[in-house]
Amino acid sequence: MTTEYRKILLDGYPILATREGDELVTRDGRKVHVDDAIHLPPVEPRKIICVHLNYHSRVEEFMTKLGGTPTYFQKPLTAMNTHKGDIVRPKRCKYLNYEGEIAIVIGKTCRNISQAEAGDYIAGYSVANDYGLHDFRDTDAGSMLRVKGSDTLCPIGPGLVTGWDFHNKVIRTYVNGKVVQEDNTDNMEWDMHYLVADIARNITLEPGDVLLSGTPANSRPVQPGDVVEVEVEGLGKLTNKIVEGPTPIRDDVGAQPTESEEVISTAMGGDWEFRGIRAAGGQGAKFYKSKLED
Repeated sequence: MTTEYRKILLDGYPILATREGDELVTRDGRKVHVDDAIHLPPVEPRKIICVHLNYHSRVEEFMTKLGGTPTYFQKPLTAMNTHKGDIVRPKRCKYLNYEGEIAIVIGKTCRNISQAEAGDYIAGYSVANDYGLHDFRDTDAGSMLRVKGSDTLCPIGPGLVTGWDFHNKVIRTYVNGKVVQEDNTDNMEWDMHYLVADIARNITLEPGDVLLSGTPANSRPVQPGDVVEVEVEGLGKLTNKIVEGPTPIRDDVGAQPTESEEVISTAMGGDWEFRGIRAAGGQGAKFYKSKLED
């Protein structure tokens, strides 16, 4: 049996509520309709760890092969966002991509456990969107700190669901109501228990910590004004709107946004675009840039 918990702002205070149908019910009996609630992130992690490639469709899209084990990166806590929170694309940036994912939430301190034990250390699951600002793909020596760590780029929610079985579940991403990603958790190379046990071999996981489990194929750029939703069977739907930041990326310090082949290729789904671009003597690059601006 599953139970969904949401953290909301009620009468100016953060409070935990349980979802009952279309209502959120607090422990003292107050009720709020789910559409009227002001949501907060349902978890308070001390770290957010993300797997690079996991779904086979994404691997095939990039025309690559998985290694024998997963690789990871981190998102800073300042990237945290929530259900219905705005996603900020800074001025002077063009390549902000959605990545619908499932968040694994740790329930108790976890270190050096087996895959068979991992389920006992998971509090529950939530929906996430691992946004990437690929304008900075050429910086940070592969750590993706600014690509994946910019403010607002890690919405999680709307709730935390306990008792959920991650097997054979559908995940979909929508942009303005149109399905743009769709896959099944059975098409992941490494399941939730593997990811937890792998990280916990030498990194202590603490209550509230989050592991993002990868995205399916067809991550693409979105524009200010777009509404992006990620829906996972049994976990609900996370909704966010893309907005333009109030100030541009400063040009007097640091690496600047770029539009290299790697940036555009990654944003548009892998190296396959650049087979045509190189063959056309670079004219293809202009075509793909124009597609984003249409």
